[in-house]
Amino acid sequence: MLALRLARSSHPLVQLRRLFVAAAAGGTGFLLLSTVGHAAGHPTTAADSLVRLLWCAAPLAATAQLAVSVARTDPAARLPRGMAAAGLGPVRLTLFAASTTAVSCVLGIVLALLVFLRLRGKLGGSAAGIGADLLGAGHPVPLIGALLLLSVVPLTAAAATAVSLRPRRPRRQAVAAGPRAGTAAPSGLPWGIALTAAGLAIEAYAGRGVGAPGGLLSLPGRLIGSPPGVLAGWALSTFGLVLAGPGLVHVCGLLLCTGRPGALRLLSGRMLQEESHRVGRPLGVLCAVASAVCAAVQVHQSSDSRPFGPLTAIGTAVVLGCVTASALAAALESRSARAHTMSALRRLGASASALHRAAALRALALVLVLGPLTWAVAELATMPLLA
Repeated sequence: MLALRLARSSHPLVQLRRLFVAAAAGGTGFLLLSTVGHAAGHPTTAADSLVRLLWCAAPLAATAQLAVSVARTDPAARLPRGMAAAGLGPVRLTLFAASTTAVSCVLGIVLALLVFLRLRGKLGGSAAGIGADLLGAGHPVPLIGALLLLSVVPLTAAAATAVSLRPRRPRRQAVAAGPRAGTAAPSGLPWGIALTAAGLAIEAYAGRGVGAPGGLLSLPGRLIGSPPGVLAGWALSTFGLVLAGPGLVHVCGLLLCTGRPGALRLLSGRMLQEESHRVGRPLGVLCAVASAVCAAVQVHQSSDSRPFGPLTAIGTAVVLGCVTASALAAALESRSARAHTMSALRRLGASASALHRAAALRALALVLVLGPLTWAVAELATMPLLA
């Protein structure tokens, strides 16, 4: 009962972020239902339906990431002592966050199911064009199987939230290392770069001859029928960018502090180094998705066929919306974490304009470093497909 009251009495912005999670879960659920409808309408092409189902892993992962980011920015998660006094200890607080995430996802899933049934003509009226062609209208769909498949979305998001917010023991080594413990370059940077390079190499090797006549680009469903090696290389390079994200943000801070920095550069660089572990991975995911979208647009423009349909648009919108919202949520979490530092700087005489210039300098440094990297990865990824 207390958890329900906390959820209902939350700030409107908190409720809006939960609605974003519901919308993402609804989009992912609709894509999962579309695979069931395609399998029902095309029983002889089970392989295509399986590939469509595998492609749903990207929006599912993006939805889970957004759910974790929203749960981490929940005000209740940042007040452990007050929540413990109200009867919500660390374990119960984690369960409360996971259940709230599951409820938001279930709301989106229900809306997706209603839209799916409406497009198939099951709720009155005739089936729409997308329902007849892509959703298998007129063919029976196993309801139990569809519901079991839909349950993957709230279960995955709730499990990811519970794992991310689980109670952790304090790290004695980090405390004993002193204030300079967070100033070393994160160890994930070289591994991330190596995985990204390996993924691009695998994609280049597997994509040889893909752009030739009769190859991947001449097929209407070339993105769905991509060679396994190309998909594996893209997944590996994406994981590499995510792993290298904190290190890249840390490098941005180091670059700002090189030479003889003034107070503004020194403040911006130190803040980036301190926040690299918090905003690095969401920014790495954003860079990976942005490079994938740029590569897909280039491949799309180079071909005469136009395979991008409504389901592709829904999947792209879900992934882009989730990773962008996750990055913004990470930035909001970082802002809340450094609130005491900002207040201390204001008491020491720092003006509001100086703090705003420092924030703008941090954003500019991230764009100047991560922007060209994203473009380079996209260009290298499209070279085997456009050869």
